[in-house]
Amino acid sequence: MDNSGKEKEAIQLMADADKKVKSSGSFLGGMFGGGHHKVEEACDMYCRAANMFKMVKNWSEAIKCLNAAIDIYTDMGRFTIAAKHHISIAEIYESDLVDIEKAIAHYEQAADYYKGEESNSSANKCLLKVGAYCAQLEQYQKAIEIYEQVGANTMDNPLLKYSAKEYFFKASLCHFIVDELNAKIAVEKYEEMFPAFSDSRECKLLKKLLEAHEEQNSEAFTEAVKEFDSISRLDQWHTTLLLRIKKTIQGEEGDLK
Repeated sequence: MDNSGKEKEAIQLMADADKKVKSSGSFLGGMFGGGHHKVEEACDMYCRAANMFKMVKNWSEAIKCLNAAIDIYTDMGRFTIAAKHHISIAEIYESDLVDIEKAIAHYEQAADYYKGEESNSSANKCLLKVGAYCAQLEQYQKAIEIYEQVGANTMDNPLLKYSAKEYFFKASLCHFIVDELNAKIAVEKYEEMFPAFSDSRECKLLKKLLEAHEEQNSEAFTEAVKEFDSISRLDQWHTTLLLRIKKTIQGEEGDLK
C-alpha cells in the first residue's frame, strides 16, 4: 500500500475510534457499563492509527491519536500504558520534530505515572532523559536535582549502585558549570552519601579538574580529561559539558585537544 493509502486508512481508523468513544455513552457510563469494551477497542484503534501515521511521517496526527488513547487510559486508571504512550510522543518530539522542550514535558509526565505505579526503574529512565536534555539546554539546577534524586534512588540497590557514580558525576559537572565552589561542596557531599564514589575514576577526575580550574590551568584540565577518556570514552554529552567548563578558564577558547 502506498503512503497516501496508508494515510487514508489511518484517518478512517481514527474517525472510527472517535465514533466508538462517542457511542459508548457518557464516559463514566462507558467505563462501568457495557461501553467498556468499546472504549478499549477505541484505544487499540487509536494506537494502530498512530503507528500508520508514523509510517507516513504524519507526526502531528500520530501525536493526536496517542493523546486520545492517553486520555482514555488515564480515565481508566491504567497509568502504565498511558506512560508508554507519553514516551512514544516524547520520542517523536525528540527525533522527528526536534522540539526538545515538548519531549521533556512528555518524559516528565511518563515518569510521574510510573512513580505512581511504583515502577521506579522505568521512572528513572524517563527522568535521566529529562536530566540530559535540561543540562544541554543550560537548565542546570533542574538537571542537578534529577541526577541527585536518581543517584540517591540507585546507590542502595546492589544491581544499580554501579550507575550511581555516573549520576553523581553528571550532577557535579552541572554544578561545576554554574560555580566552582558549588561543585567542590557537591563532590564532598556525594562522597559522604556514597563512599564508593570516592574511589571512582569519575571522582578523581573531578578533583583534578577542580584543581586545574582553581589554578586557571587549561593544559592540566585538558590533560586530565584526555587521561580519563583514554580508558573510559566520554560521550558527546560529557564532552559538551566539559568544554563549557573549560571555557570558564580565563583566556580559554575552548577545545579539549
